[in-house]
Amino acid sequence: MKTLIKKIGKRNFIIICCCLIILVVGISIFLIIKNKNKPTEIEPNNEPAEKVEEEEEKPKLKILDVDSKSRPFAVMINNAPAARPYQSGLQDAYIIYEFIVEGGLTRYMALFKDKDTQRIASVRSARHYFLDYALENDAYYIHWGWSPQAQKDISSLGINNVNGLTYEGTYFLRDRTLPVSSEHTGYTTMELLNKAVSKLNYRNTTNRELLLNYSIENIDLSTQEGATKADNVTIKYSNSVVDKYTYDSSNGYYLRYVNGKENTDYVSKEQYHFKNIITYQVSNSTISSDTKGRQTINNTGSGEGYYITNGYAIKIKWSKQSRNAQTKYTYLNGEEINVNDGNTFIQVQPTGQYLNIE
Repeated sequence: MKTLIKKIGKRNFIIICCCLIILVVGISIFLIIKNKNKPTEIEPNNEPAEKVEEEEEKPKLKILDVDSKSRPFAVMINNAPAARPYQSGLQDAYIIYEFIVEGGLTRYMALFKDKDTQRIASVRSARHYFLDYALENDAYYIHWGWSPQAQKDISSLGINNVNGLTYEGTYFLRDRTLPVSSEHTGYTTMELLNKAVSKLNYRNTTNRELLLNYSIENIDLSTQEGATKADNVTIKYSNSVVDKYTYDSSNGYYLRYVNGKENTDYVSKEQYHFKNIITYQVSNSTISSDTKGRQTINNTGSGEGYYITNGYAIKIKWSKQSRNAQTKYTYLNGEEINVNDGNTFIQVQPTGQYLNIE
């Protein structure tokens, strides 16, 4: 080092060292500034993205699934006095129709959809005008026997039916413990009926919209013009059958009575109750050539009736253009009615019979 200093001179050596120091410092400052101005690289975030908050699920109807495309089952139900105490499973039906039959008696047709009801009783024979209401709901028609008129129409109209006369012991059973005659003991289950329609290879998706428009929001008829109180409703079919409903305001439904007695389920022992009642009248007459006094009804056309729910009633219009056309229920202004979320009893009463709403 001393030799080097002698060669270049002490003064020059100092100058060279200073230059080197300045150079090193300059390079260092340049690199620092360069790195400072360099965009910061964002490392990939491997953490799972936060879940997008799901939209609040819309409320669904309780009575049925409006999106379901399964076909309903329309089951003929015995309402003879001897059989009435053993009626079973009707609370699971979303719609029940009642019509006059021979002898001043009535019969029901109960609609079940997407249910697993363990006992539906008692199943009874077909009458031809009930077919119109199976058709308007695109339902499988379930019966145990038939009138000559119904037998003919089931064939000519191509009704998908299951008959207890043919399938007793497989899809229909008898409860022989009941203290009544054999014709009142027949019953079935939804499990058996589903097996039946599958075995018969019937179409299993519906080609019809629901008959009624159901509302999630509560329908308060009291706010509508022309509405009247309906805490008690009496509907007479004949001297043999008088239905009555009383409004249970604590539960928001109507308790059903027949001939002054509670209409109860044989299995559950609970009184049948309904959220909605639709009632109107059509003319009926005895078929002249029928030795049993069987009836026919004039159910195509139009007329007036009532929609009853939540302790109030309002006048409505009904119209049915043909046997397989859906019955339309509208307010008097022509607007189609909505019904409350719940089961509905459609009472098609003979013309001129007593109806009281109070």
